[in-house]
Amino acid sequence: MKTRKLGNQGLEVSALGLGCMGLNFSYGQALVKKEAIALIRAAVEKGITFFDTAQVYGPFTNEELVGEALAPFRNNVVIATKFGFNYQDGKSTGLNSKPENIRQTVEGSLKRLNIEVIDLLYQHRVDPDVPIEDVAGTVKELIKEGKVKYFGLSEANAKNIRKAHAVQPVSALQSEYSLWWREPETKTMSTLEELGIGLVPYSPLGKGFLTGKIDENTRFDKSDFRNTVPRFSSENIIANKKLVDLIETIAKRKNATPAQIALAWLLAQKHWIVPIPGTTKIHRLEENIGAVNVQLSIADLAEIETSSSKIKIQGQRYSDFSQKMIDE
Repeated sequence: MKTRKLGNQGLEVSALGLGCMGLNFSYGQALVKKEAIALIRAAVEKGITFFDTAQVYGPFTNEELVGEALAPFRNNVVIATKFGFNYQDGKSTGLNSKPENIRQTVEGSLKRLNIEVIDLLYQHRVDPDVPIEDVAGTVKELIKEGKVKYFGLSEANAKNIRKAHAVQPVSALQSEYSLWWREPETKTMSTLEELGIGLVPYSPLGKGFLTGKIDENTRFDKSDFRNTVPRFSSENIIANKKLVDLIETIAKRKNATPAQIALAWLLAQKHWIVPIPGTTKIHRLEENIGAVNVQLSIADLAEIETSSSKIKIQGQRYSDFSQKMIDE
C-alpha cells in the first residue's frame, strides 16, 4: 500500500483509509461485532493504516469497536477520532466544544479506544458558541501533554481553518468530497494547499451511490440515515444516474469498477488527499483498495471533468437539520 502525508507535522498514512462509522452506526443494521472486528483486521492485513471513528458514532460504541479491533496492531496504525458534542442518556444533544468538554470527552475516547495517545483528533463540527482559537488552544495543550499527536477539523470553512491553524497547526481537514459533491474545490482546497493541510474525504463514494449499485428501486433499512437524504429520493436518483453512467463508461475502459474509478479520481486530484471509504463487506474492502493501483491518464481526467461539468446533480446532500449543523 502506498502512503501519503497529511499536513506538514509528520503524519503519514496509507493512501486509502477506512471509515468505520458504518460498521455499527447510521447505515442500517449493524454488523455482528465479531464480523466488524474481522473486517477492520483484514484492512490492516491488506495495508490500510488509517482508521476513522468518532465519539458520536453510537455514541461511543464505534470507538470501543475500533479500539478492540486494532489493539494487536496499535504501533502500526493511525487512529483518528472526533469530539464536539454533548451527550445525555446515550444520545448526542447538540454541539459543545468548550475546553472543559473537550478534555473530558478526550479522556473518554482514550479509555474506549484503549490507547495512550490519539493519533489524529478532529473537532467534529465547528461550534459557533466557542471561538475556534480556544478549541485549537485546548488541543495544543493536549498535544503538549502527550494525549494527542495531530489536530484536525471536520467540515470547517476556510476562515475557521486559518484561525485554528494560527494557534495549532492543522494536519487534516475532513470534509465530504467526491464526484457527487465537489464544493471543497471552491471553498477550502486552495486554503489547504497554501497552509500545507491534508484533505480526508468522507463519503468518497457518494454514500454508496457512485458504486452503481443503487437505483430508484433500492430500499434502505429503516435505520439507515440515507432515508432522510434528499439526494436519495427516487426522482433524484434517476436524475443523478447520468453521473454513474459516466463513471461506468470509464470503468469499463480501464477494466475497473465504478467505485475504483471514483476513488482513483479523488486520489488523482492532489497528492495530499486520503479518502476514507467505509464498507461492511470484505470483497468491497478489497475492491476499494484496488483503486490505489488504477491509473487515470490526463485524457481520462479531462474526459471526466468535461462530461461531469454538464451534469447538474439534483437534491441536497443532507436534510435541512443536518445541513444547518455543517453551515454554522
